[in-house]
Amino acid sequence: MALMSVAVLVGFRAGEYKVLQGLSQNGQLDLSMMWKVKAELGKLFLEKDKLVDKEMTYGAIEGMVASLGDPYTVYLPPKQNAASNQDLAGEFGGVGIQLGYKDTNLAVMAPLPKTPAERAGILAGDLILKITDKANNIDRETAGISLDEAVNLIRGKIGTEVALKLYRESKKETFDITLKRDNIVVASSELTWRETNGKKIAWVRLYKFSEQIYKDWPIMVDNILVEKARIGNSYGGIVLDLRNNPGGFLQASVLVASDFIDKGVIVKQASSDGKTETYNVDSSRRKLLDDKMVILVNGGSASAAEILAGALKDYNRGKLVGENTFGKGTVQQPEDFPDGSGLHVTIAKWLLPNGTNIHKVGVKPDVEVKYEVPKDETSTSAKATADKPDNQLDKAIEVLLK
Repeated sequence: MALMSVAVLVGFRAGEYKVLQGLSQNGQLDLSMMWKVKAELGKLFLEKDKLVDKEMTYGAIEGMVASLGDPYTVYLPPKQNAASNQDLAGEFGGVGIQLGYKDTNLAVMAPLPKTPAERAGILAGDLILKITDKANNIDRETAGISLDEAVNLIRGKIGTEVALKLYRESKKETFDITLKRDNIVVASSELTWRETNGKKIAWVRLYKFSEQIYKDWPIMVDNILVEKARIGNSYGGIVLDLRNNPGGFLQASVLVASDFIDKGVIVKQASSDGKTETYNVDSSRRKLLDDKMVILVNGGSASAAEILAGALKDYNRGKLVGENTFGKGTVQQPEDFPDGSGLHVTIAKWLLPNGTNIHKVGVKPDVEVKYEVPKDETSTSAKATADKPDNQLDKAIEVLLK
């Protein structure tokens, strides 16, 4: 009924109150107070030109949805909804931050690899308190802000600047970072071979579970199998690096998990209607069942990345090394309306094979290792490259080869 009410409200004017009132006679929705307040505003408010019915209607719906207290359930007026529908797997002008919430505070879910945010040292878990863009007259505190509004404010023309006021728990203070927007290309994965103590190790970095992973992952698996056959006993196993992976398509994480787990449930999706959908191992995969592996995670491992890490941990498929994951375990469904507005609503929660929900909790590593910034680095980001010191990766390889 609530969803129907939102759809009905869009586009109605004050003169059609009787129609709306008729829809509310069952007692589920009483709009009389809203209309009383609107009438008072019409009589008393100083700047009458700002009393625009359509904008006030959008504001009323936004407030109704916000009253649920779930920062991931939001109503978006047409402009914000259009921005949210941009494909994050493609290219856009931005700074390379995947956004989420810590409690109700806007937070960095993950800095994307090889982007201005990562190069500036922004970390997963940093709270974003304020967004400033002087060229566009933006000076916005983030209390109560929706994800889509925040994305819209942070993105912009390539080459322009946006300033963020951040809070990091380890610093116990706020600090400001100015970022120059760039063309952001979100890669899906990368495979690098590393040699340690006479063993060759496949370092597999999964950056995001985008549509591209459906194409890239099977090719990567085949490449690992070819090299594994070529080097024989020199093969040391796989380090599956999910650090700063903000998630994406759930089915993509199931695809990856299916190459490491023989059979069983990968994840369950418990919906608001009481139904539970189960995602099992894809029996057509299962190509890396015998490979030794370690999974690297940190506070930027979120959503579908946490599902993958949690499933591998539940099946004792490999040790988790690194830091506690982000804790995003709910599912949102977008609904678009004819006027261009939209509703993003939380419809389900994800459950690991053992039945636990990771929302606001995350997945705890078996071996906890905090990232250490190399002494010659000014950045504090846990960015990973093949030629720079990385204590978390070193520990993962050590655990793998034991």
